Amino acid sequence: WRYADFTFSLLFLPHISGIAGGIEICITFPTEYVKTQLQLDEKANPPKYRGIVDCVKQTVNGHGVRGLYRGLSSLLYGSIPKAAVRFGVFEFLSNKMRDESGRLDSKRGFLCGLGAGVAEAVVVVCPMETVKVKFIHDQTSANPKYKGFFHGVREIVRTEGVKGTYQGLTATVLKQGSNQAIRFYVMTSLRNWYKGDNPDKSINPLITGAFGAVAGAASVFGNTPLDVIKTRMQGLEAHKYKSTLDCAVKIMKHEGPMAFYKGTVPRLGRVCMDVAIVFIIYEEVVKVLNMVWKTD
Repeated sequence: WRYADFTFSLLFLPHISGIAGGIEICITFPTEYVKTQLQLDEKANPPKYRGIVDCVKQTVNGHGVRGLYRGLSSLLYGSIPKAAVRFGVFEFLSNKMRDESGRLDSKRGFLCGLGAGVAEAVVVVCPMETVKVKFIHDQTSANPKYKGFFHGVREIVRTEGVKGTYQGLTATVLKQGSNQAIRFYVMTSLRNWYKGDNPDKSINPLITGAFGAVAGAASVFGNTPLDVIKTRMQGLEAHKYKSTLDCAVKIMKHEGPMAFYKGTVPRLGRVCMDVAIVFIIYEEVVKVLNMVWKTD
């Protein structure tokens, strides 16, 4: 990695990983939709869905299969810029924190991942996720008001201002920061364990994918409570919460601790696939860049 040209990787890598991520999103988005609906479904209301299967059934019956793809456009449009910020910031920070041999230990990998996650949350993910959650929540309203991505964004900005696209920023920063910190920590730890005393040892893409899936699973179990809070703070009923802390307190008070793990199963399926694919592409592209731009 220490030989990879940062500027070139910032321009080239995000497009490849962003396109791959876009394809993965198209395949797995129904799990993202179901996860979001389950997280928005408040026990006190009472709950609208009895589980994953019931959520899918109600959506298809009411809106057809296309209903499972409500909110997809915001994630597609954000896939490349999100990858650009995430890997660009991670490469920048990791290049500053490697030791003399070019090795990045797991603790520094954690910090680099944290920085990358916070950056992507502020620049790309918060508005992208806010629009997605509002679109998905809107579909369950008696009179849905968003006709499409651009119309929806225009309506949100018109009625709520630009800040309407930045709801739940604190929760998003906490979620994305912990997401990438956990994922890069696990990936760095597994990579260093696999290579042992030979830093030049090659890693098969399938092994990289397996490591990525483990890293993704770790992030799901590690921060799904933050994901639930983020979703509530970005929904159409977000006005009920005074702050991120207030949201957490009300969920605990009215729904109990298990509510913080709503949507874990569908999120687990999508995240494991997403992280595995993205890390395979990331590692393989960096290998090529190292060969092309090696200086010694």
